[in-house]
Amino acid sequence: MSDQPVPETPSTTPTATPSAAPGATPAPSAPRHEGHTGGGGQRREGGPPRQGYSGGGGGQRREGGSHGGPGGLRRGGKRQYFRKKKVCRFCVERIDFIDYKKVEMLQPFVQERGKILPRRMTGTCSRHQRWLGEAIKRARNIALLPFATEL
Repeated sequence: MSDQPVPETPSTTPTATPSAAPGATPAPSAPRHEGHTGGGGQRREGGPPRQGYSGGGGGQRREGGSHGGPGGLRRGGKRQYFRKKKVCRFCVERIDFIDYKKVEMLQPFVQERGKILPRRMTGTCSRHQRWLGEAIKRARNIALLPFATEL
């Protein structure tokens, strides 16, 4: 053999592009973890996985830990009902005393059967709910409001 240098061909030199061989898949830039399913978030310890959670893959973290709440991402599932915060009617109108003789004011806070409506239904504050219950009971005692109705 002679001492002449052999010219390099472009097919034998290593290239920086991953498409050196046709049909070959490029090598991943980061090592892949075997057994990872790609479900988003962390798994709780103990107990079965969450039912009805429509998270999906991608490993995307949600702000504030919400699952579709205000400002969070929503991907499906049931649409949640957003209820407006109720305010106390007596606080808004600045009523300091609930008069038991004003039946037209007490009537909306009593069911058809005669039961006093709870705070979560009417939106009254705890102070006015106590005053309201006292006024309704006084109005019942002097027969302005019924104790109960017939079925």
